[in-house]
Amino acid sequence: MTMNCELCTVDGGELILKTDKLRVVLIDDANYPGFCRVIWNEHVKEMTDLVIADRSTMMQAVCKVEQAIRDVMQPHKINLASLGNMVPHLHWHVIPRYQDDAHFPNPVWAATDRVSAELEAKRALLPALREVLRREFSA
Repeated sequence: MTMNCELCTVDGGELILKTDKLRVVLIDDANYPGFCRVIWNEHVKEMTDLVIADRSTMMQAVCKVEQAIRDVMQPHKINLASLGNMVPHLHWHVIPRYQDDAHFPNPVWAATDRVSAELEAKRALLPALREVLRREFSA
């Protein structure tokens, strides 16, 4: 644990699941309901810092989160990103994308050029997404 690393000291979002290895959090992002992160609990910077079995554990979790988002949120596309430029603590962004979202087809970190007319309907799906994520990881 590194005390100056925000992902070492806080959950990094609404905690959906925490195991000894990783946690899944739901991000409160007004433009991207369903945006999740899968965060490795130990402070490591890169996937190759993990032993192969832990890499597999991490990617299996990312895939479970992606599938839950696809099943519940019905996005046009899923974006996966592991940047860590601002917070060098291994984590994956799992982001539902829609053709009418604020940035499509550009990355979510680009300048905004519109607001989705369907945001409230997408936000209404968040309780179901929470339930599916919890169920998927309890199996």
